Amino acid sequence: MKKKQQPEQFYLYPNKLVEEVFHSTTEGIMITDGQMHISLVNAAFELVTGYSMDDVRGKNPRILQSGMQDASFYKNMWNELNTKGVWRGEIWNKRKSGEIYPEQLSIASIVNSAGEVTNYFGVFSDISRKKVIERELEELTLTDQLTNLANRSTFKESLNELISFPQSLNHKHALLFIDLDRFKHINETVGNDVGDLILTEVANRIKLIVKEKNIFARYGGDEFLLTLNDIHHQKDAARQAKEIIKSLNKPFFIDGNEIYITSSIGISIFPQDGIDAEKLIHKADKAMYFAKQNGRNQYAFYFEELKKDSKRLLLLEAELRKAIQTKEFHIYYQPKISVGNQEIIGVEALVRWENDKLGNVSPGEFIPYAEDTGLIIPLSELILEKVCLDIIDWRSKGILHLPISINIASLHFQQDDFMERINAILMQYNCSPSQLELELTERTVMKDAKGIVNKLIKLKNMGFKISIDDFGTGYSSLSYLNRFPLNYLKIDSSFVQQITSLKDKQAIVDCIIMMAHRLHIKVVAEGVETKEQVKLLKEMDCDIIQGYYYSRPIPSSELLDFIELWEIHKQERNV
Repeated sequence: MKKKQQPEQFYLYPNKLVEEVFHSTTEGIMITDGQMHISLVNAAFELVTGYSMDDVRGKNPRILQSGMQDASFYKNMWNELNTKGVWRGEIWNKRKSGEIYPEQLSIASIVNSAGEVTNYFGVFSDISRKKVIERELEELTLTDQLTNLANRSTFKESLNELISFPQSLNHKHALLFIDLDRFKHINETVGNDVGDLILTEVANRIKLIVKEKNIFARYGGDEFLLTLNDIHHQKDAARQAKEIIKSLNKPFFIDGNEIYITSSIGISIFPQDGIDAEKLIHKADKAMYFAKQNGRNQYAFYFEELKKDSKRLLLLEAELRKAIQTKEFHIYYQPKISVGNQEIIGVEALVRWENDKLGNVSPGEFIPYAEDTGLIIPLSELILEKVCLDIIDWRSKGILHLPISINIASLHFQQDDFMERINAILMQYNCSPSQLELELTERTVMKDAKGIVNKLIKLKNMGFKISIDDFGTGYSSLSYLNRFPLNYLKIDSSFVQQITSLKDKQAIVDCIIMMAHRLHIKVVAEGVETKEQVKLLKEMDCDIIQGYYYSRPIPSSELLDFIELWEIHKQERNV
């Protein structure tokens, strides 16, 4: 609809007022005559375009054209303007400096009483900032902000687009699901900021390996996705997976820390494992989990038998929850023997689970799952309850002061009410903290946060003994040991089992024992299986030995028999 001239009353307003309003608005205004010669512009026009009134007076608005729109664009604009009397839209124009910018523009025509066009006027806003924000928002929705890789949704969209072409069924594509092993422990040890730097470096290393035509994305957390387009054989995918694993095995030097990580990779193949992105990702994920469960730092292809593993995982979760509620677990004890006098100086409590549907479930299977799901907290407290019940039973049979060590999961220890909850259990069963030793992994205490040190001191003051378990498998050094109120240090079995065959392992164990003794910390060697290992550990002045050489983990009833017969065992195994 064409604009009509304003009623006469409008001209009753003072010209100065009209002029002030005209030049005060933040939107640019341009007025032309009926032949499209510019007759008037306001201050905002001059500010946005860089042209003054003198520069454009009498000129055609084409002076602003950027060349970004073709002839058909202007043809459609004029058709709408002539038929409706108004046109609105986005357009790219050019400033006096030559810079091209986007604007939101409205153009209208003014007609007289005879229906003749006497003027045109345009009102516009510079939307450069809006476009920048739109572009940033688009990038946010398409990319991962930490690594600048494609994100999950972008990856799925790109993969579906790749495999949607009819000819794709005649090609093979591989999908690699890459997961960093034990990355949660790295974050706990060195902090999330360093963890983010590691993720960025991981992305950069993989980018150096992959070709541009392949799709590479961060799936979330410490997981990455990679497609290998148009491979000739599965061996191509295996070769690429090996190269990635090799690259990530090299040390990461972050903020003065030398950090080592490994990765597990699952591989699915299009079209044999699926013809849509969701299914291919799901199967590669299952293959990755299989690689992780079978030793980590390796790759695995998806195969149909993995379906059984997913069914077992669902059953494991359901049965684990039930088992905690019904207190289905059993506690076994492994004796710890003093090297000096060959006496039983304590036992370690170890949990065992036999389920009607799952059979005998290994702690190596259900403990990590309990840690991942948070079920480790009620499970740990159930273990403590059962240990307390055994202590009460032993008292009635004359065994009063046998020290017991219990493994404490990192998640459990980090709870704000950890001390209150375990103390409440001990009070309920009238058991003393002085009979218990809490075993923490070095990753749990490595942050050396003030809160952790204070918590350890309070536990020590309550009467608990404190030990570091699996020493040597984390990211720490011996130098931090004097910061914590420790009683024992447990050398990981992976070192102990090789001390008679590998000189470097022997040197490491010898060094740990000497350093611990200087700090007045006793050393426990776990996983001892042979007489030669016992003899060498004795020469190294190790304090305590635990392992199958003396006894496998045994239930409480057998432990009492073992203690009674220990004098005979001691003579048989005298070194």
